[in-house]
Amino acid sequence: MSRIKANKKFKLESLWNMGRLGAPSLSPDGAQVAASLTQFDMESNKSSSSLYLLSTLGGEPRRLTSAGEKDGIPQWSPSGEHIAFIAKREQEGKKDEEAQLYVIAPDGGEARRLCTIASGVEAFKWFPDGRRIACISWVWPELKGQKAQTKAYQDFKARKATGYVTSESLYRYWDHHIPMGRVAHLLIVDVQSGKVQDVFEGTGFELSRSAPDATAFDISPDGRRIVFAFDPAQEKKVGNRFALAEMELKTRQVRTLLQDEAWDFGAPCYSHAGQHLAFLASHQGLKHTMPAQLAVLDTHGHWAVVSADWDHEVAAPLVWAEDDLSLLFCAEQTGRRHVWRFDLPKASASIEFKGGHAASFSVAGNTLVVNHDSASFPSRLSVLDEHRVPHRIESFNQAMLDLHSFPDPEEVFYRGAQGEQVQMWLSYPPGFDPQKKYPVMHMIHGGPHTCAGDIWHWRWNTQLFAAEGYVVASVNYHGSSSFGYAFLDSITHRWGELELQDIEAGTDWLLKKPWADKRRIFATGGSYGGFMVAWMNGHIKPGRYQAYVCHAGCFDWQAMFADDCYSWHVKELGAYYWEDPAKIAAQSPHSFAQHIHTPTLVMHGALDYRVPDAQGLAYYNTLKARGVDARLLWFPDENHWILKPQNSRLWYGEFFDWLKKYDPANDNPSQGRKRKKN
Repeated sequence: MSRIKANKKFKLESLWNMGRLGAPSLSPDGAQVAASLTQFDMESNKSSSSLYLLSTLGGEPRRLTSAGEKDGIPQWSPSGEHIAFIAKREQEGKKDEEAQLYVIAPDGGEARRLCTIASGVEAFKWFPDGRRIACISWVWPELKGQKAQTKAYQDFKARKATGYVTSESLYRYWDHHIPMGRVAHLLIVDVQSGKVQDVFEGTGFELSRSAPDATAFDISPDGRRIVFAFDPAQEKKVGNRFALAEMELKTRQVRTLLQDEAWDFGAPCYSHAGQHLAFLASHQGLKHTMPAQLAVLDTHGHWAVVSADWDHEVAAPLVWAEDDLSLLFCAEQTGRRHVWRFDLPKASASIEFKGGHAASFSVAGNTLVVNHDSASFPSRLSVLDEHRVPHRIESFNQAMLDLHSFPDPEEVFYRGAQGEQVQMWLSYPPGFDPQKKYPVMHMIHGGPHTCAGDIWHWRWNTQLFAAEGYVVASVNYHGSSSFGYAFLDSITHRWGELELQDIEAGTDWLLKKPWADKRRIFATGGSYGGFMVAWMNGHIKPGRYQAYVCHAGCFDWQAMFADDCYSWHVKELGAYYWEDPAKIAAQSPHSFAQHIHTPTLVMHGALDYRVPDAQGLAYYNTLKARGVDARLLWFPDENHWILKPQNSRLWYGEFFDWLKKYDPANDNPSQGRKRKKN
């Protein structure tokens, strides 16, 4: 489609008017793709999701569902007769309290609720025969049968007391408490009768308590066995090392396939012939930062890491090729995320689909469909043809994209900490003129073991920032992923040190550019990026940066022990705070509060359990106590991320207003300023 007009300024409303595509599912014959599309309404402050069918040859999509609330995670049955999905709906006078399993015929008609599981469904997989579905649900492990589970659920919902009581080490995760007294079990649902069986009932086994998904288990090709990852430790906590077990469904006998105190195993996947099991293995006994690598187990119990010589981290899910000689998966490389094919006989990896950012994919035979995005466009679906050339098969957001100009990002490398090369991504304003002067905004990524890159970010959107006239700089500092293990691990036990050198070297590089206005340099970041701007405020001489924006940032590592991943602190920082308080304090921004002088906007959500909101409040209070100009934006209903449309509008509005307040040009930076000639 040709662009008719591309001069309209990109604004927040346009961002929220764009549809967001979910993970695709290919039909068994590779002819059609099912995917969810989520759309938002700013005025109602709500979202809705529907399923669509698309031909892999292209053409107009067909809307498959519209009656449900957030219809999602579609999966074709092995025969292609049905598409299963998860939704909350009202059907036959009964409204779902929790998300349930539904099936619908691909040629349309009314979706059918398979059953009602009181505790709801979170993820699922079809059995190869298409007669059953295995799904995950949080249940009371001591109870037997669905009637008892339903009664317990109803009693829990009806209770008047609101207290959460636990003796567990892992009791909340991300933005929610682990369901009190419940664990994640595997249930099997008969598609025809709706009968439900909890295969973990009475076994003592459970799936991960940290957001278990469909990669946590797999079903054998003959449908007789299920393999799953489980935590063998008595005390469940983040960072435990998982083992792999296999259940014979007829007898419900379980045998442990792999358990090693030095290794963490996960994402098991049977080969088509059932002779091998692929999985992820991380050698945690060496160090907690060791990457997840591709490993294979044979029927004789022998296993090996097959990607040991490939310095990349492998991401779930793993998908076997038809001939069982290679596997497909996603992995990052220098700020991008590709779909890779790993050839087992050659023990070598090659890019099958090149990002940008390949978010998810589906395979059927020789057909591969990928949900991908880049800094220049939001998620879209593309199919590789017989020549392995990608072709887009939908145009959901194209009409809106045609109204705007989205310059491609530029990647540069410069000398950073330890004399090593560091990558920085630059996003320029539309119509960028190098003869003009522009404000520069660091957008520092979180993690720290993630990366900035060629990706469309809904919450920290580089195109939206650039449209306001800023040159946006995103540094992949030491500790970032996608640059090999040594680079990622280099910051361990000395957080802040190398990262600061990298960002400062990036600023030096930027200030040498004739278009960079040295009076208008800003630094912003979220999560670990928020930690970094707080760290910078206590370490960088005032005046270099005009203002900071700190979203959900870590401020005090001792107080951070209230987070959901406190068991990781000793691994990352090198000690518990009671064992070596000086070591912890040396890596904590609050220890340098006496040097904080630069105005800062602090933003945080009350439902943030990864970086509890007390961190943001403590930083804000410190700024105010020191007489440093500060502003607080606090959300009672948001987590680590700002997800509601109107809250996002407020977030971006405060963000831009704060930077403009401290812009010495005191005018609209989007116009740029003509550079003076020497």
